[in-house]
Amino acid sequence: MTALAVVNPRSAGGRTRRDWPLIEAALGDVYPDLQIAMTQKRGDATELVREALREGHSEIVAVGGDGTINEAVNGFFDEEGSIAPDAVFSFVTSGTGGDFRKSFDHLPGHVAAIARLKKAPVRPIDVGRISCVSLTGESVVRYFVNIGSFGLSGVIVDWVNRARIAKLFGGRFAFAFHSARAMLFYRERMVRIRIDGDFDEIASIATVAVANGQYFGGGMRVAPGAIPHDGVFDIIIMGGGRRAVSDLKLLYTGDHIDTPGVRALRGKKIMAAPVAETGGHAVLIEVDGESAGRLPATFEILPRALNLRC
Repeated sequence: MTALAVVNPRSAGGRTRRDWPLIEAALGDVYPDLQIAMTQKRGDATELVREALREGHSEIVAVGGDGTINEAVNGFFDEEGSIAPDAVFSFVTSGTGGDFRKSFDHLPGHVAAIARLKKAPVRPIDVGRISCVSLTGESVVRYFVNIGSFGLSGVIVDWVNRARIAKLFGGRFAFAFHSARAMLFYRERMVRIRIDGDFDEIASIATVAVANGQYFGGGMRVAPGAIPHDGVFDIIIMGGGRRAVSDLKLLYTGDHIDTPGVRALRGKKIMAAPVAETGGHAVLIEVDGESAGRLPATFEILPRALNLRC
């Protein structure tokens, strides 16, 4: 039984590649029997993790940003569910955002991350599963451990992932820059939202966040009450794209929850679909900072589905 480090050398603008000799040496102190796999393109981490778990690896360490973490988590599951229910997931954040670690109050940087792994306990956390439509029309299923969202946030993530210059200045700057830019052009979308059997409403939305963790968008505390192991999503419905411009700074503190046009709900299953009033405009989805597709979509929580060393 061995541990596998799945490493995205391009994360953090290539800093992970430059720091890798130091990271590898420090990880070797935590995991004496450690194997290494480097990703080369988008999607590699999922396939590498899936293969490693089927070969009997007992722990996976994702080294990279939130996107790498998301890909690695997807490797723990297939169409039938969990591949290795007893396997453990851990991570060393080295990317442009680092939103997932913030829900656990982890310090930034690989030095702090690896020091934490030396004494961190293993705890089960919840995992989100989303079924949606890809941008080319196919049905897709994705898993996430932090936040899935749609609307304005989906547009912003799409722009951030396409950008080059903004990301050179860091994840927080890139998301703030493209958030402000998108708010100037984005128009609210009419979407039908159903939560469990208790909520069914057609709402004009800017962004809806389906949250297992608290932070997205390079440090925005969109769901300050979310707990990754409580078996339920925090659902934050934000309406009014232009109204939100003046409140953007409140997203970083979590104080937007108390402002008009924001509702905080909770639920285990969320269904969302565009309606006729949407006018044929696609409502884009992101999960853990990666573009996932478009509505219609169903979000479901899988309680305590992943063993996290944290």
